[in-house]
Amino acid sequence: MAGFKSTERYIASRDLEVAVNASVTLQRPLLVKGEPGTGKTVLAHEVAGALDYPLIEWHIKSTTKAQQGLYEYDAVSRLRDGQLGDERVHDIGNYIVRGKLWEAFEADHPVVVLIDEVDKADIEFPNDLLLELDRMQFFVYETRKTISAKHRPVVIITSNNEKELPDAFLRRCFFHYIRFPDRETMERIVQAHYPDIKKDLAREAMNVFFQIREVPGLKKKPATSELLDWLKLLMVEDLPVEALRTNEKQLVIPPLYGALLKNEQDVHLFERLAFLARRG
Repeated sequence: MAGFKSTERYIASRDLEVAVNASVTLQRPLLVKGEPGTGKTVLAHEVAGALDYPLIEWHIKSTTKAQQGLYEYDAVSRLRDGQLGDERVHDIGNYIVRGKLWEAFEADHPVVVLIDEVDKADIEFPNDLLLELDRMQFFVYETRKTISAKHRPVVIITSNNEKELPDAFLRRCFFHYIRFPDRETMERIVQAHYPDIKKDLAREAMNVFFQIREVPGLKKKPATSELLDWLKLLMVEDLPVEALRTNEKQLVIPPLYGALLKNEQDVHLFERLAFLARRG
């Protein structure tokens, strides 16, 4: 089985490579934290590609319950079919809706399971999956059957750190925090996505980007995904480099800043600081 490595398309740090491969070796879920937009979700796609495994994605919402990842019993459909005299009603298995983990457990080959943004769910959500992720099996009460994993899946769990996760859950995971890329790494990321970008445009855009990230008081600092979106717009609009040119002491309001700043408070803050910098 091939291990996970950084690719031309996905630039991973050495620490991240080690974390992914350690998680696979230990057969423990990999819990990945980091700023939004630092490539946590994309990591699961890259790991699946590196291992040549199919990817099963479970995107978590505030209303998601752990049970939905296992299965749900559709009692309403069974009641309706019973009223209509449908023969299917005699087999309760016809009304069991399989969840993402059931799908992964019953796959005929190993898979990668992405449990995305686990911290969006209720605080009990991680605890409700402890046993299933540990033993790789669960019991279906309606059919009185135990579903066990044919092949232990590689489980990648992402979190934006919006709420603390239970200690018992953390103990069962291999943890990695994706640090925000330094300038050199970010240049490699930009080059991987836009190999034909003009060097001077990339350099000046990077100056503005890192300058914005250093502005104190920003509610949401722009991350890698915002930079890539912004660069794409700059390339499409074919803006001159002079429109971006700045220096370390002078803040400027960049063109198409809506790709970088995502709420009105940050826009107003940046405009005010840029105005004060010009006056100074």
